[in-house]
Amino acid sequence: MTAQRSWVPPWPLDISATVGHLRRGSGDPAFVYGRDGSVWRAVHTPDGPGTLTVDFDGTTVIGRAWGAGAAWLLDQMPDFLGAQDDPSALEPCDPVVERLVRQSEGLRIGRTDRVWEALVPAILEQKVVGTEAWRAWRYLLRRYGERAPGPVPDTMRVPPPQPTWARIPSWEWHRSGIEPVRMRTIRGATSMDVERHPDHLRLLRGVGRWTEAETRARAVGDADVVNVGDYHIPSLVGQALIGEPVDDDGMLELLEPYAGQRQRIIRMIELHGPRPQRRGPRMSVRDYRDF
Repeated sequence: MTAQRSWVPPWPLDISATVGHLRRGSGDPAFVYGRDGSVWRAVHTPDGPGTLTVDFDGTTVIGRAWGAGAAWLLDQMPDFLGAQDDPSALEPCDPVVERLVRQSEGLRIGRTDRVWEALVPAILEQKVVGTEAWRAWRYLLRRYGERAPGPVPDTMRVPPPQPTWARIPSWEWHRSGIEPVRMRTIRGATSMDVERHPDHLRLLRGVGRWTEAETRARAVGDADVVNVGDYHIPSLVGQALIGEPVDDDGMLELLEPYAGQRQRIIRMIELHGPRPQRRGPRMSVRDYRDF
């Protein structure tokens, strides 16, 4: 049975800009774009598996959901699309940020309220290129995630609940292409109720500032958290704000005037900032299945 909800956002909304960062590569089994521009997302909610699809005609958001988690997904949908966000809290201090604000009018910092489903892929992406991490995410969801409820493509899967990740055998991690360090980090993280303690993620072994930032930005809509340790973001921020790449310390200095809204600045730069020329070596894609 299909559950449905209509919602009229009281401000401009760009759905792709708001939720696109949740997709883990073009083949993500838990996040799909429909040919009509709709968003399809499979989630393991507190009530069980569910699928949410969101359509927006420029005025009204139509959400439809299936599965045991349908009611939870529809109730949470406005927050997913940024209802708790306050872009007006950002006060531009220079023309560059003023331009970014104009270009990003429909961007909201939404929240999924599913910490575990943001934490696992963030750990998978630690110190590797996205292609490598997304390959593992696809494998593990197809192997251990259940088919998403509703009229969805056969390839869509609901991410496994937290206890399931602790039971994945080591040979399956190897087949996914994940090395033992990240496997142990995810297994160790299953010891914490991360949904109740999103402010204590760095107590987990192997979870540092970067992983915490990647998780909090998606799960709890943290508009200020900074992706310290990222391979690309400091360069993007520096190129956008002063015309040259910087390191983590330089990025923090540039963003300091926007304390409280630093993640918003980063998101706007990722969407609309200039791309620095690649001069250094690129990270290579590794495949631990061959080791």
